[in-house]
Amino acid sequence: MPIASLDATTLEACLSAAVAAPSFFNSQPWRYRLDPGTVTLEVRAAPERSLRHADPVGRALHISVGASVFNLRVAALHFGWSPLVRLLPSPDDPGLLATVRMTAPVHHTTVALRADLYPAVWRRHSSRMPFSGRPVPAPVRAELAEAAHMEGALVTFPARAETARMLRVVAEAEHRNRADSDRGTESRRWLHPDGAADIGLPETVLGPQDAREQIPMRDFSAQRHPERLPAQDFETIPVIALLTTEHDRRTDWLRAGQALEHLLLVATAHGMRASLLHQPMEWPDLRTELNPVPEHAGHAQMLIRLGYGPEGPATPRRTPRAVSDPDTIG
Repeated sequence: MPIASLDATTLEACLSAAVAAPSFFNSQPWRYRLDPGTVTLEVRAAPERSLRHADPVGRALHISVGASVFNLRVAALHFGWSPLVRLLPSPDDPGLLATVRMTAPVHHTTVALRADLYPAVWRRHSSRMPFSGRPVPAPVRAELAEAAHMEGALVTFPARAETARMLRVVAEAEHRNRADSDRGTESRRWLHPDGAADIGLPETVLGPQDAREQIPMRDFSAQRHPERLPAQDFETIPVIALLTTEHDRRTDWLRAGQALEHLLLVATAHGMRASLLHQPMEWPDLRTELNPVPEHAGHAQMLIRLGYGPEGPATPRRTPRAVSDPDTIG
């Protein structure tokens, strides 16, 4: 089969897939540039869209960009290219987080991905609504874990007692976030009551709180008055996945982002919903408490709540033109 050309329409579709990735507070902290000579997309950090208080070292920013890189890979494969990814390719240019070079497919070296991941890119978004009590089948859990493993991360599904312990850690992190005035102010900057912005979170996507106070859903308004927030009954036996990496370097954060998005797209292909319990990752001591037990090896990167339930509303996205250099999309 002849290789597809990276024309303007294909490039825009690839970038649209990239920006459909999840990001911390829907901050969309990425920027793209195409080198037409080598057919390479540069993926850069957009530090002006980082969160100084909630993400001071940029770990969540790197995870967000990693998720974007994975979507680029999925789109490239869909359009007939074989993406060659390099993470942190230039030590002298720390803002360049990755390059994705489009090469002709070489089937014996191209890692196979599910063909239905590309349509899942457009259906995937966080659902902060209650899920049903329907269990996640063991084969699906195994496939989700394998998706993360393909990207260099580990996903485990804690047993019920360990899940309860982890949710208590999330609750402590949520309490701290609500009590921290700087973080509260920062969080509210990303809320848009009218939903008119192409970045951040419209109030329609926030969802209710758990009436049983078992699952600590994030209060992005940081009101410090949980009794005033709308509440519904959430699932009584939550399914939580813990995503970890062996090390905790910038490359590991980028790999964790790719693993997270790979898992989320596979979950979407299976008709599942997901939301992220990121609060304890923002407090070093609480993040350490989530490291796998009993050996406490590895580094916790994300807690993912999974299940079946309402799709929930989508968050807005910037256009490819808005997140790329002027010479990339003419």
